[in-house]
Amino acid sequence: MTNQLSDRINNLPVSETLAMAAKARELKEQGKDIISLSLGEPDFNTPDFIKEAAIQAIHDNYSSYSPVDGYVDLKMAICEKFKRDNHLTYQPNQIVVSTGAKQSIANVAMVLLNPGDEVLLPAPYWVSYSAISILAEATYVEIPSTVETDFKITPTQLEAAITPKTKMIFFNSPNNPSGTIYSEAEYRALAKVLEKHPNIYILSDEIYEHINYGEPNFSFAAIENMYDRTITVNGVAKAFAMTGWRIGYIGAPDWIAKACTKMQGQITSGANSIAQRATIAALQAPVSKIKYMVDEFRDRRDIVVALLKEIDGFKLNVPGGAFYVFPDVSAFFGREIKGYKIANAADFSMFLLAEANVATVTGDAFGAPTCIRISYAASEAQLREAIKRIKDALS
Repeated sequence: MTNQLSDRINNLPVSETLAMAAKARELKEQGKDIISLSLGEPDFNTPDFIKEAAIQAIHDNYSSYSPVDGYVDLKMAICEKFKRDNHLTYQPNQIVVSTGAKQSIANVAMVLLNPGDEVLLPAPYWVSYSAISILAEATYVEIPSTVETDFKITPTQLEAAITPKTKMIFFNSPNNPSGTIYSEAEYRALAKVLEKHPNIYILSDEIYEHINYGEPNFSFAAIENMYDRTITVNGVAKAFAMTGWRIGYIGAPDWIAKACTKMQGQITSGANSIAQRATIAALQAPVSKIKYMVDEFRDRRDIVVALLKEIDGFKLNVPGGAFYVFPDVSAFFGREIKGYKIANAADFSMFLLAEANVATVTGDAFGAPTCIRISYAASEAQLREAIKRIKDALS
């Protein structure tokens, strides 16, 4: 039978991060000693106080459907969190709780974008931004940056990328994959450009906000005349080591929140009830409760950056947050190493998997084809061993 799949799914790229993670798992099952530094997932357990809240919710019989947009007391906790951490005032009717921040982003794209609209993606960007734009039948436009600019775009670049078809821009700080953090001054400079284009909406993905090592997180919606055009996306996956709990949320203008609830009502309905109760405990706790994880990530970053700088050909910035390094490896392009021809970052990533038994992700997936992403959400021993293997493979 001929392929009867829709154009929608045939045109959709596979997630490179998930594909590399699957490849690493497959090799492990074959008995190979693979160190996987490909997935963006904390290697910590969910804190006990959050698990206890979930257990209590089970005892309290939170086993029925929840409201599509989330429990009211969770939405109130989210409003309090936005006020405390981000200096943003949202009401519960402006909050929508979803099955992970990925669904939050997809909801927003589906309710705001029409076929032919353009979405600006400052590169590097998270792999799913481009795929979600494709699903919404929009066109994504990359705004490139380099390691020399700390992977940040300038107001001049932003202005040059805007066309009459531009409908949205996605910001992500701290950034996946580069760890870059935009300062308040840098965001305000970009907002000055967007002021001249009132029909452009801003999606601000702040999922890594608490995993930062100096520059405090600044929310784009806190810029006075951007609040009514900004959708703030967050969740508990990264900072609270709750990736599998699948809870994300938005704060948005109420008409956008209402539309996202309508969309979600036809796709998944309300998010997992037990996970929602656990999220209340996570968000109401002082941020100091997760400081031990952030401190550990900072130590690992320092180790990884120092070790990678010892390898000739790796060019990298010092990431200010998240748990990734994103070295430029273009110095290896056009070379043959141990029988492997390295034409691009994908080749280099596959070489490291084959020769060093270390799984990374090609930067092509993130709109930065000269780089690879290395996650340091792994133990110090694993990280040291992985970089030793990389160094040996390239020697």
